[in-house]
Amino acid sequence: MQEVHWLAVVAAAVSAFLLGGLWYGPLFKQAWCREAGIDPDCAPKQHPARIFAIGFVCSLAAAVAFAWFLGPQPALGKALHAGVMIGLAWVATSFGINYAFAQRSFKLWLIDAGYHVLQFTLYGLVLGLWH
Repeated sequence: MQEVHWLAVVAAAVSAFLLGGLWYGPLFKQAWCREAGIDPDCAPKQHPARIFAIGFVCSLAAAVAFAWFLGPQPALGKALHAGVMIGLAWVATSFGINYAFAQRSFKLWLIDAGYHVLQFTLYGLVLGLWH
């Protein structure tokens, strides 16, 4: 783990956290809520601070694992390619399996999978640029 550049990992996690705020906020909140069966005006069942804390910790854990996977000082092209491929081939397809069995909509899958493809692409961008 000494090969992991911790500032870059934190920056990558923050980038995904900010992306999530945009993605599930102004960009797709209404569509996501409709497809997920959630009233967008209803208060969450858990305290928002807890929800955001869990989201950030998960983003940080994913960024650490991705940085470890890439190794020290990855080339930008390699890091971006890995981010896109992990987002598409591992995360989006895993969601696809779950969503198929849960009988969730294709639109909801596109929103959620799209976020994670961009999440890992951002990780690749940040980690590939940070040398």
